[in-house]
Amino acid sequence: MKLRHLLPLALLSASAFASCSKAESSNSKLEVRLMDGPGDFQRVVLDVLKLEVHLKEENDPEGWKLLPFQAQTINVLEYVNGRSALLVSTDFEPGDLKEVRLLLGPDSYVVGRDGQRYDLKTPSGQTSGVKLKLNKASLQARQTFQLLLDFDVAKSIVERGNWRPGNDRKERYLLKPVIRVVAQNLQASLRGTVTPVAALPQVLAIRSSITVPDTFSTAADAAGAFQLSGLPAGTYRVELFPTTTAPSGQPTYRNVVRSNVSVVNDQTTDLGQIQLN
Repeated sequence: MKLRHLLPLALLSASAFASCSKAESSNSKLEVRLMDGPGDFQRVVLDVLKLEVHLKEENDPEGWKLLPFQAQTINVLEYVNGRSALLVSTDFEPGDLKEVRLLLGPDSYVVGRDGQRYDLKTPSGQTSGVKLKLNKASLQARQTFQLLLDFDVAKSIVERGNWRPGNDRKERYLLKPVIRVVAQNLQASLRGTVTPVAALPQVLAIRSSITVPDTFSTAADAAGAFQLSGLPAGTYRVELFPTTTAPSGQPTYRNVVRSNVSVVNDQTTDLGQIQLN
């Protein structure tokens, strides 16, 4: 008698378990990473409070989903030349992603070459958040999908035009985040080294194989190395511009252009050593 009552319950439990297992096995994994190019500061620290993604159509307030991110301050200059900070790694249901939103706190700041700390003010980032639109970002079942947030220091930190030495240090810089979002299928990289390293060149990679060229930028580090990651495949023109002048008695630093550089998905194109004098 008891067996007849327990059997349907057992079958129902087994069915529920199978359905649950099937649902779990179809889940994707979502990763969010942050990287940067070198900038003219000793430190650039972002106070990141929350990360969200938008799953529905634009302007639908119900579409935002909070990601499991622990609030933290991040020195973005630690993540250059191919290094990135893992912000989120979580199971996620397959589907389309429309936007990413970063909510920034009041404690973002930079340390300049003079060693002084300057606060960064970001009114929009502290209220509605910094919104980044995604283009055709779709998570497929049982796949890991990565969003790479490429922070542009040079364009994001703006010095107030009326600031002068001796003014309040808190009022020198504004933070107007310029962040490029790279989806998982953009996995190509471009790297090289320069000599002399003292030239400290800016590096532009211009994708010339499309109607409206894309331009990506970085700078060589103190060892002369540079790397651009998360590039779309294509043909590029790479331009290097020294930011310093050669010491007296040494050959002049010069601009260098490399044309017809092929960049392929899931591969790193190595330009080798580039002489700047």
